[in-house]
Amino acid sequence: MKRSMHTTTVEHERLNQHHKRKGNWRLWGPYLSDRAWGTVREDYSVEGEDPWGFFPHDHARSRTYRWNEDGLGGISDRNQYLCFAYSFWNGQDPILKERYFGLSNPEGNHGEDVKEYYFHLDNTPTHSYMKMLYKYPQAEFPYSLLVQENKKRNLNDPEYELLDTGIFKDQRYFDIFIEYAKAAEDDILIKLEIHNRGDLPAFLAVLPTLWFRNTWSWGYPAGPMNDVSRLPLISKTELGLEADHPATGKYTLYAEDAKEMLFTNNETNRERIFNLKNTTPYVKDAFHRFLIQGEKEALNPNQAGSKAAFLYEKILKPKEVWTLRLRLSKNQATSPPVSMFNDFDFIFKKRKEEADAFYISLQNPKTSPKENLLQREALAGMLWTKQLYYYDVEQWRYGDPVFPTRREKPAARNAEWDTLVNFDIISMPDKWEYPWYASWDLAFHCVSLVLVDPDFAKRQLTLIAREWYMHPNGQIPAYEWNFSNSNPPVMAWAAWRVYKIDAHMNGELDQEFLSGIFHKLLINFTWWINRKDLSGHNIFEGGFLGLDNISLFDRNEPLPSGGSIYQSDATAWMAFYCIVMMKIAVELGRDRPVYENLATKFFEHFLRIGAAMINCGGKGYSLWDPEDGFFYDVVSLSDGSITHLKVRSMVGLLPLLAVETASQAFFDANPLFATRTDWFLKKHPNFKNNIASLESNGDHRLLAILSKDRLISILRYMLDENEFLSEYGIRSLSKYHEEHPYSLIIDGKEHTIGYEPNVARSHLFGGNSNWRGPVWMPLNFLIIESLQKFYYFYQDTLKVECPTGSGCWMTLWEVSTELSRRLIKLFLANDDGQVPSFGEEEVFRRDPNWQNMPLFYEFFDGDTGAGLGASLQTGWTGLIAKLIQQSGRPDKRTWREDTKDFKIKERSNKPRT
Repeated sequence: MKRSMHTTTVEHERLNQHHKRKGNWRLWGPYLSDRAWGTVREDYSVEGEDPWGFFPHDHARSRTYRWNEDGLGGISDRNQYLCFAYSFWNGQDPILKERYFGLSNPEGNHGEDVKEYYFHLDNTPTHSYMKMLYKYPQAEFPYSLLVQENKKRNLNDPEYELLDTGIFKDQRYFDIFIEYAKAAEDDILIKLEIHNRGDLPAFLAVLPTLWFRNTWSWGYPAGPMNDVSRLPLISKTELGLEADHPATGKYTLYAEDAKEMLFTNNETNRERIFNLKNTTPYVKDAFHRFLIQGEKEALNPNQAGSKAAFLYEKILKPKEVWTLRLRLSKNQATSPPVSMFNDFDFIFKKRKEEADAFYISLQNPKTSPKENLLQREALAGMLWTKQLYYYDVEQWRYGDPVFPTRREKPAARNAEWDTLVNFDIISMPDKWEYPWYASWDLAFHCVSLVLVDPDFAKRQLTLIAREWYMHPNGQIPAYEWNFSNSNPPVMAWAAWRVYKIDAHMNGELDQEFLSGIFHKLLINFTWWINRKDLSGHNIFEGGFLGLDNISLFDRNEPLPSGGSIYQSDATAWMAFYCIVMMKIAVELGRDRPVYENLATKFFEHFLRIGAAMINCGGKGYSLWDPEDGFFYDVVSLSDGSITHLKVRSMVGLLPLLAVETASQAFFDANPLFATRTDWFLKKHPNFKNNIASLESNGDHRLLAILSKDRLISILRYMLDENEFLSEYGIRSLSKYHEEHPYSLIIDGKEHTIGYEPNVARSHLFGGNSNWRGPVWMPLNFLIIESLQKFYYFYQDTLKVECPTGSGCWMTLWEVSTELSRRLIKLFLANDDGQVPSFGEEEVFRRDPNWQNMPLFYEFFDGDTGAGLGASLQTGWTGLIAKLIQQSGRPDKRTWREDTKDFKIKERSNKPRT
């Protein structure tokens, strides 16, 4: 992996070793989930449709997981056979704090939500160094209060958060810093630094816990073991806890100054959960029962089992700092365990310095220290949010042979996805609220992850299109709750951007990656064409397309009185898909001319879709409303009437994305493609009417759905602060609808949509997601890129008012820069010390122990910028890292190669016809 743009650091060398299969530095990582309870995979209800009810939080301490494990600040090997995490008890809580608490979807007034505070502070791509912070209250954790208070609240009320309970008053909490540093691939140093922030002494019990994922209790071959008589075992030795697993070999967990060891088995307490006899007296919740309920008999006196922990207890003085040191190593010590800590501080210091050097090497020298810290924390959160994702749909649907509750028939959920078998480390949207992958989230993740780990980013995109992921019909799985839902087709865009960014950073073009995923995307593209263009007129009906409640109706369901919705966003997404596939085909065709035929095909598809958006297959209607100068969905009702759904939303902005600018030199270097496109335009001149298809300014050609007039019209709305333009980015729905809600009466029933800048006011799509006004990072990012592409063509000849009506005229490049600035501003303190994304929480503004620890929320209030939705969402909101990376450019005419889409390179000498 050649590093031409950055200084090669030690972390880069570790990545190189992994790339060349000379090292396995990713063997251990933060691969535990933050929540495994309440997930689809753990739902063995009769129909498989009740995940929250079937496996609630109250069961998690006593019930063994089938498909993965969770833990607080934990790590595991990449197959999650052996796991390590911490448990805590403050002497007041009714349960041992082994995992984060939050509300299930039915309990929250705005859907599920974690009710804890933890922050991912640092991480490297090989996880050679990791750091996070967990804030643990010293008073009894208010489990019942959080449930009861949120239950009282309705959709118009804010969520009731842990800070609202007053439990952090007077600094009565512990700041628990969890750090890991690798001495080698299978030698991990572990440090816990605990601060008593309060002015009173406070008790704390700490249980560093080691356990095996249960692979042996389900009636199938026991994971990697053919000989089920040899189960994995953790036992006491003179040196520490020795964990012996047939697949991983032996590891030892050494603990400094440990006085007591606890042992049990990672087995379900069947008596508590199912009212059945336990198969062993030593079960999963033994440590909870021993420590809190005083049940000494819960522990295995033979000091062996599949779950074990060291027990530390201490009363911390006011402001005292308590440090614990452990080491999990495959290297067996031959001397007293104290020798395992002789080099501990030296290695930690070295790994921290290497992490600093790694980030310094990749960060933009033009950005500020605050922006660099923000970027590093965003990337750290994304690296912390990797998870082992294991899901065999066929096994899950039929149920496990020896499970206490048996299904009489296969579960209905994901019935058509029996071919899907997942067992990989995957970037999650969030490991608490969304501990499962979502394909379009993942695409956005990779555009930031490629900055730090190109191999992992490429692996993620390749993986999602593999034959054991992709459906045989060509559909890419959407997400665990319903793999058959349609996420926007952004995988091709992500593959192209990762390819270009990687080439810019490393000086090499990975055409093997690009070619491999292109072939898979051809299958997926065909699925879209065959399944989502039911009329055959190049107007698409993609369903909700990840935009949840942005429409008057649930677009996944039939219209209330029949009929169809012709979607402006679905159609724009497909035009966007065509352009990216065309670019990839041209890139691959430089050395292999056979791809140029495909490039021409996608060019033709684009023109047909673009023309159809203006004149829907000759049916006499258009997605473009000439009166308003905006794109809308069109609804065709059962009585034959057709009308625009005049909701000014992100749906009508998405045609901006279908744009590409290419230099004349590009066409000169690709004469076959140029000849075929010119022939097609002459043969079908009607396809380029009213769209900017290969419009030329002499030096460049523009391929776009939007003609100049339509572009200006849409931007007039988008840059209006009374419409889409927020102080913190582009809103998902126009503020115009705050005083002008849009209504449509169908069969005597009124359907209405209005501007909702923060949380959703309906339970549509669970009520925990809202596209009716808030700012969402991913589509803002795509709009910024598209504006830059339009600028490559128009240069300084086109200026628009930004904001509309302000008298301030900007080029499209300057507009893109302004939008980036507004988005970055979400996470940085203003002159008053207020970080907009933290809303009105004073503690984040005034308390030094809460400052400079941003949370990368799922979306943001369209008026105030306050963070909303999943609070630990570091997936697509992690795009802020890429925005920071490309900000601070010397001037608008200097563009990094990773933002140029067509790059001329030397051709092979093969003859072409």
